[in-house]
Amino acid sequence: VYGLIWILPILTLLLGITIEVLVIVWLEREISASIQQRIGPEYAGPLGLLQAIADGTKLLLKEDILPSRGDIPLFSIGPSIAIISVLLSFLVIPLGYRFVLADLSIGVFLWIAISSIAPIGLLMSGYSSNNKYSFSGGLRAAAQSISYEIPLTFCVLAISLRVIR
Repeated sequence: VYGLIWILPILTLLLGITIEVLVIVWLEREISASIQQRIGPEYAGPLGLLQAIADGTKLLLKEDILPSRGDIPLFSIGPSIAIISVLLSFLVIPLGYRFVLADLSIGVFLWIAISSIAPIGLLMSGYSSNNKYSFSGGLRAAAQSISYEIPLTFCVLAISLRVIR
C-alpha cells in the first residue's frame, strides 16, 4: 500500500482538472445560451452536466475521413505529432515534492523544445491533404501556435533566470 502512495497526488490532480474542465465547459454553454436567449444543454444528464462527456464520446466514435488525393500516412501522422509533443512536455513538470517523471537539469529548455514540435504536426496535417485551403489553414494554425510560444518562452526564461540568481 505504501509503495503506491506516490500515485495519489497525480490521481487527485487529474481528477480535479477533469472535473474543473467539465464544469467550465458546462458553465460556458449555459452562459452562452442565456446571453443568446436560447435553451442550453439539458438532455445529457441532470441540467446538461454530462454534455461534455457526450460530445467527447461522439468525437471519439466518429468515422475517420481520409483525403482521396492526399498523402494518407502523412495525414495520419500529423495530428499524432502535435498531440504526442504536448503530452511529452508533461514529463518535466513536477507532480509532487521531489517527484518528476524525467528529472533533468535542462527541464525548462526541454519543455520549450518539445512544445515547439507541435506546429510541425499542424503543418504536416494541412500539407498532406493536397488541398490549398487545408494547407492555408494548417499554415494559419502553425503561425498561431508559434506566435503563442514566443511570449510564453520569454516568460518562462525570465522566471528561470530570476530563480537561478
